[in-house]
Amino acid sequence: MFDVIVVGGGPTGMMLAAELRLRGVSVVVLEKETTPPREVRALGLHVRSIEIMDQRGLLDRFLAHGTRHPLRNPYAAMDTPAPDNLDTAHGYILGIPQPVTDRLLAEHARELGADIRRGTEVTTLHQDDSGVTVSLADGTTLHASYAVGCDGGRSTVRKLLGVEFPGEPAKVETLLGEMSVGVGPEAVTEVVTEVRKAERRFGLGPLADGVYRVVVPAEGVREDRDTAPTLDEFARQLRAVAGTDFGVHSPRWLSRFGDATRLAERYRNGRVLLAGDAAHIHPPVGGQGLNLGIQDAFNLGWKLAATVRGGAPHGLLDTYEVERRPVAASVLDNTRAQMHLMSQDPGAQAVRRLVSELAEFDDVNRHLLGKITAIDIRYDLGDEHPLVGRRLPDTALSRGRLYDRMHDGRGLLLDSTGTLSVDGWQDRVDHVVDGSDELDEAAVLLRPDGYVAWVAGSSGSLADSLARWFGAAGALTA
Repeated sequence: MFDVIVVGGGPTGMMLAAELRLRGVSVVVLEKETTPPREVRALGLHVRSIEIMDQRGLLDRFLAHGTRHPLRNPYAAMDTPAPDNLDTAHGYILGIPQPVTDRLLAEHARELGADIRRGTEVTTLHQDDSGVTVSLADGTTLHASYAVGCDGGRSTVRKLLGVEFPGEPAKVETLLGEMSVGVGPEAVTEVVTEVRKAERRFGLGPLADGVYRVVVPAEGVREDRDTAPTLDEFARQLRAVAGTDFGVHSPRWLSRFGDATRLAERYRNGRVLLAGDAAHIHPPVGGQGLNLGIQDAFNLGWKLAATVRGGAPHGLLDTYEVERRPVAASVLDNTRAQMHLMSQDPGAQAVRRLVSELAEFDDVNRHLLGKITAIDIRYDLGDEHPLVGRRLPDTALSRGRLYDRMHDGRGLLLDSTGTLSVDGWQDRVDHVVDGSDELDEAAVLLRPDGYVAWVAGSSGSLADSLARWFGAAGALTA
């Protein structure tokens, strides 16, 4: 028997498994595919996800396999220069193909002791007061205290739970694939530059060895979304949009995606939860999907681990949905808006020109970029202090860096006064007596996900905040 069954071995599932193992929770990851996907569906990490990797000591691994790109605002493909003095130590986009991200997170989870089983398909699910039982396609069963569906937009877990997935169906469809081209890079660049002036759902990006990532609008929306496009369909659409098919040949993989937006009516049903695309789907504009799933897992991991181990404060696990579902709803809204602004409809183009003008104002640019990078998120923790509920960026301390103190995934009290205490919570919260010229507050309490739970001088006491997020004093966890 395991503590937690994670269904789905993508970036959300692997991040969650690692966060659970970091706290000693036994976890098995069940992935129905026998081998990791080669498809490059996501191209990189945004600021908040980069910060998360830094908080867990993983960033050097990712930097070794990725490319730092100057941060520009990708909202609706407007490519606006980023505002100055962005509130982060990581003001860049990390270009890294999704298969590499998948591999690095899987390695991290495995190093921490996660049991990862590929070629394992869940067919049924049953839960009661004692836990969750899943049946597998090979006829075996597994039992755990909790289960989490991280199995994508067509989630088996969500369907087995009977959780509704309301939203808007796809109105437009886009073809995506990797293939070789028969013309030189100069010719590709010339055509792409010209076509993208009007059609922003179009592009050819070089990968290696003459292979390109090709994105082109589809002719319509297919009812059967499981049917992959053909190379002939790609060539036909390329000619229709760009006037040339670039001599495409030898495809590695071909796929299609739509602009449907759907949000699970709830993220929890008893002992089973949903995360990542199993809980929300949206158009990929702005590159937010993979990042949103990783951030779901980062929020859920410490809360579920505390619940499994015992001693968690009442209602802690329910705050996962309370905090993350509105974030997903906001992403659905901003991707809908971006898709509208990328339309060739004259009305949409008029709005795009207006938004482009507004984005030249620093406050507007900062607001839109905050939505894409997820650094604007503020959870409502019931305190009006401007820091409470926000993540704290990495901060230079007099002795080292803040994020270097967060690798173990515990809470942290940063105390420049040396007069405070976490007595009774030492097993869950680190007390760092240190100061920073970059932080105006005398003391801040951080949750394991890096969000501020209490600030010296804000409403409520430190002891109350410790109990609210980490349980009763002295209630040692297993």
